[in-house]
Amino acid sequence: MLENFLGIFRKRRRCDEPRLATQPNVNYDTGDNNEDENDEQYARSPEWTGAYISNLQIDRPFNANERFVTILDQLDMRVEKFRKDALNLQEKKDYLLMSMDLIKSNELLQNMSEGEREEIILYIQRVSARLATVDLNVRTVRDASQEDSLSQINALIDTMIKMGDPVIGRQRCQLYLNACCSSSMDPNGRMGTVFEADVGPIDKKFESALLGCTLDDQKNIKKRLQALMGYLNKQTVTD
Repeated sequence: MLENFLGIFRKRRRCDEPRLATQPNVNYDTGDNNEDENDEQYARSPEWTGAYISNLQIDRPFNANERFVTILDQLDMRVEKFRKDALNLQEKKDYLLMSMDLIKSNELLQNMSEGEREEIILYIQRVSARLATVDLNVRTVRDASQEDSLSQINALIDTMIKMGDPVIGRQRCQLYLNACCSSSMDPNGRMGTVFEADVGPIDKKFESALLGCTLDDQKNIKKRLQALMGYLNKQTVTD
């Protein structure tokens, strides 16, 4: 009987203990399916942050370090997503600029009457001026080795541009482009190598410097070479 009484007392005591504050129900889903979500994708309100940190003092204060690390891990993921979104916007702006350049150099535009052509050119200028009001700048963080690799790449491309012979320049540009295409990413973001036979001959010196660059720089280098190849192709046909 005494044992039964003590058992009831222990149960009663547990029921009388104050319940710990519960953690706010926060959805940390970082999937890309909800692109139209509000700014709360990237940041939480000060009220939420204060409430959550207050809970750290009530609920298991001895494990506060783990809680802070968890919050910062989630914020780091959101910052990375925000940066990728900004890079995508920057690419879209570059594409719009390239599209307007292609329109200005289109043969059909050159064959129009002077009045019609002037009207189209003015329209292009208005659209370009409006696009220029959008200023996007995502800074790429590089270490000393990556800075040196990028400097080597720029020197090789500048030398190619100054060759003067569009045919040789086009051949060299193709070798550089093949080197860009020979680098592939697996789902984990690691760089791999595609067999040379699949992409054509490559410039080994250029490839070595390219692999030392950041992934963002590699993408930009490839886009720059593609634009140069388009220009060299036109110049070769004209000549």
